[in-house]
Amino acid sequence: MNSWPAEATAAVILAIVLVFAVVRPKDLPEAVPAVPGALLLCLLGAISWTEAWSQVSHMLPTILFLAGVLMLSHLCQREGMFDLAGRMMAKGAQGSPVKLLALVFVTASVTTALLSLDATIVLLTPVIFTTASRVGARPRPYVYGTAHLANSASLLLPVSNLTNLLALSAAGLTFPRFAALMVGPWLVAILIEYVAHRRYFATDLSVSAGLGEQDSHDQAVDDRPESGPREQDAQSRETAAPVFSLVVLALTLTGFVVLSTLGAEPFWAALVGVLIIAGKRLVKNSPKPGERLEEAKELGWAANPWFLLFVMSLSIIVATVVDHGVADAMRTVIPSGDGLVSLLIICLLAALLANLVNNLPAVLVMLPLVSGSGPTAVLAVLIGVNVGPNLTYVGSLATLLWRRIVIAHDHRAETAEFTRLGLITVPACLVGCTVALWAAATLMGAS
Repeated sequence: MNSWPAEATAAVILAIVLVFAVVRPKDLPEAVPAVPGALLLCLLGAISWTEAWSQVSHMLPTILFLAGVLMLSHLCQREGMFDLAGRMMAKGAQGSPVKLLALVFVTASVTTALLSLDATIVLLTPVIFTTASRVGARPRPYVYGTAHLANSASLLLPVSNLTNLLALSAAGLTFPRFAALMVGPWLVAILIEYVAHRRYFATDLSVSAGLGEQDSHDQAVDDRPESGPREQDAQSRETAAPVFSLVVLALTLTGFVVLSTLGAEPFWAALVGVLIIAGKRLVKNSPKPGERLEEAKELGWAANPWFLLFVMSLSIIVATVVDHGVADAMRTVIPSGDGLVSLLIICLLAALLANLVNNLPAVLVMLPLVSGSGPTAVLAVLIGVNVGPNLTYVGSLATLLWRRIVIAHDHRAETAEFTRLGLITVPACLVGCTVALWAAATLMGAS
């Protein structure tokens, strides 16, 4: 296929796929247009089958790791870790909305860093609604906090965000090196978000709570609809902390670091962690064969296979768009090098692109173009595509999902308010995090 028809076809298919992902008609998976779109580009010759397979092969380790992390998050939820977090936040707040905000920020930041932004959006947000109600506080500051921290606090570890996994591969960094470079930006982002939320939601936070002292011992039950009958889980979560699963989770995270340092795929650590917790649940919590089958099905769907297909298909579509003109156009505006000014420009361009076409296509477009400038430039892209989506709903699929969850809990999620808050936090976070990254890279000699 000639260059301009291929470029036009790929651009149209990409636009259709992104609009579909934003709108999600009838809640159909994002893969519905993405998979046939990628196949069509191969059939038309816009991208060769060899190149398409190369994209899939390159993405496969990342996809498998993502599947493992998603299943691990699901098992943590089933084991009651998020209910435990809700109880601890309600107890620690002691009826104070301001204390609760600090506890929500700590919990959401740690959840995002260790279990990914999807865990914060899907599993923690419903718990936050219930916890705020039990403390007698207005939910707005805390719920918007989970949305922002799902993006901003996903800078720390490769497991925190799919974009991080892609950047880790492009940067050629080990797990510990990645974390060492990004811990500064991560802390800066959380601090800026906290100060902004304290000021922006000052009125909501000034309303005194009256229920915290007496109800703080109650369980903050995750009111997300159960995917299966698990009454025994709810009863056990009311009385005991999931010590076994917490230990396995800690060992799994340690495994990520060790395997990455040794040059092995961290997916294997995720797989072992999933098998251990799932095995314990199948033996102890699901004594009947029918319950075991249901548990296994839930775990399989927790890996979100439709989304994994979407990511692989999207990588083929984006590669086609990039190869037919976009790369040349982007190279004219992306600076080379990894000085502070260059990093700031790269970060801002990544944030802008994320808000135009969503952060996943944005990172797929920009990583090949900046990887030659070194790992620091790659991480500057990551700051842009992770923090930038806090400006608009379309910037991140996770933010769109958060909006649906908020509406399902009978609360408004107004575009104007989301954007106003983003205008306060995003520019400051982009600049502050990039400066912190540059300082860390300079001190560590990673430039």
